[in-house]
Amino acid sequence: MKQQVEVKDLKEGKYVIIDDEACVIKSITKSKPGKHGAAKARIEAIGLFDGQKRSYVGSVANKIYVPIVERKTAQVISITGDIVQLMDLGDFSTFEIVIPDEYKDKVKEGEEVPYITALGKTKLDIRT
Repeated sequence: MKQQVEVKDLKEGKYVIIDDEACVIKSITKSKPGKHGAAKARIEAIGLFDGQKRSYVGSVANKIYVPIVERKTAQVISITGDIVQLMDLGDFSTFEIVIPDEYKDKVKEGEEVPYITALGKTKLDIRT
């Protein structure tokens, strides 16, 4: 799920879709309009799911897509190797995702864990 907004309405820390990937905006620089052109914006962002750095350059009047990012809570049902089975506490649906290496010691069966979902992708959002 996504929606369209103008580039001039974006702020640091919000989300944007660059190269069909949900990204967190790290910096926005805007130039002044020139004699024959509109003001330009340069957005530096980091992928929410893959951690890659991406950038976007365009007019501040352009429209760009923003992902609808949902933060939810799930209960850990079982852990098998690198895969954890979770049950959403809102709609009680179950799904499996891969546990990142830095979260392996923090995820335990029966506990509740926060997760993020956007553009059909899901990841754990455990903060230390």
